[in-house]
Amino acid sequence: MAGKVNFQELACHSGGHKIGVAELDNPGSLNALTLEMLKQLKSQLEVWEQDENITCVFLHGAGEKAFCAGGDVRTMYHCMKSWSDAGKSDDSAQQFLTEYFAVEYSCDYLIHRYRKPIIVWGEGIVMGGGIGLYIGASHRVTTPRTRLAMPEISIGLYPDVGGTWFLNRLPSGIGLFLGLTGAPLNASDALDLALTEHVLLSEDKALLLEKLQGISWQGATQHDEQVSILLAELSARADAEHPASQLIPYFAQIQAACLNMDLSVVCQQILAIDGLGRWIEQAKKTLQEGSPITAHLCFRQSTEYKQLSLAECFRLELSLSVRCGMLGEFQEGVRARLIDKTGQPNWRYASIDAVEPSVIDTLFTSLWSEQDHPLALLGREPRG
Repeated sequence: MAGKVNFQELACHSGGHKIGVAELDNPGSLNALTLEMLKQLKSQLEVWEQDENITCVFLHGAGEKAFCAGGDVRTMYHCMKSWSDAGKSDDSAQQFLTEYFAVEYSCDYLIHRYRKPIIVWGEGIVMGGGIGLYIGASHRVTTPRTRLAMPEISIGLYPDVGGTWFLNRLPSGIGLFLGLTGAPLNASDALDLALTEHVLLSEDKALLLEKLQGISWQGATQHDEQVSILLAELSARADAEHPASQLIPYFAQIQAACLNMDLSVVCQQILAIDGLGRWIEQAKKTLQEGSPITAHLCFRQSTEYKQLSLAECFRLELSLSVRCGMLGEFQEGVRARLIDKTGQPNWRYASIDAVEPSVIDTLFTSLWSEQDHPLALLGREPRG
């Protein structure tokens, strides 16, 4: 898969300051993230964080269809397939998955903990790995065309990229519902759940950059506040364009359905939600057709790991993601949905009730000791 990240430094009008601009450039794949793109982005973000002339960072995607539709799962598929075709004797697949997810989660964590304002322009599709880059930014922007989702249940993975952390911080039951159903959120839904802070018109992206260049950064210490004020001003231009909320009409029913300690009961109650709208019906369909293993992973994320720190969540997810890749469920989901496009994965288990708890236990067992974990230093590095 081709793909790169383009970088610019836009000069501000005073003080010698600059705006760092990073553009995900893989439009043929809706700006899906290759390993090389993640390495490029992480490296440049680290440079800009230490550069006193860079006042803030603007991250966006090439084209208008998507900020980022996720990770490079096609490359992962071919790697996993080669491993399974070789009789599982080659450890190259595990090595690639470990490197890919370690770099991705390190980049996501860097954005969460960045010491300067990061504005992410969430235009169009923002899914999976795209949400990983988006959710930790200090300033999250959507447009009236934005669609956010964590649709991993359809490909046999699970809501990663920090999903264990951010989904558990949504109102009770909502994060579990989003993980089990992959339900997309529009800009109004994202505002309602505080997953975004600003809705701007698509055509105002250039205006935003121009106004960022015009801010008087010299001597200012409250850069985050200055960016927030500017975004609030531009947001008013889009007030009349906000889409109708999809989630709020079902909010109480979703919460009631998900407040049970039995996954089977939760799923039955989601399927029984009263509503004929296309959004809720599609959510039910995705749950019914999704991976039973993924459903169990989502459920454990929401019931057993709420108290983990952000860094601990990424450490948990790295091992879990690699194990998912080696199990075969993830490979089968990608094959059916994205490679052969049959739309009919042959899941390992026919139903949620048929899943063996020991399989889920193993998936949540770390591949590494605490000291040998590839992300052992995450959250412990000096921040000089």
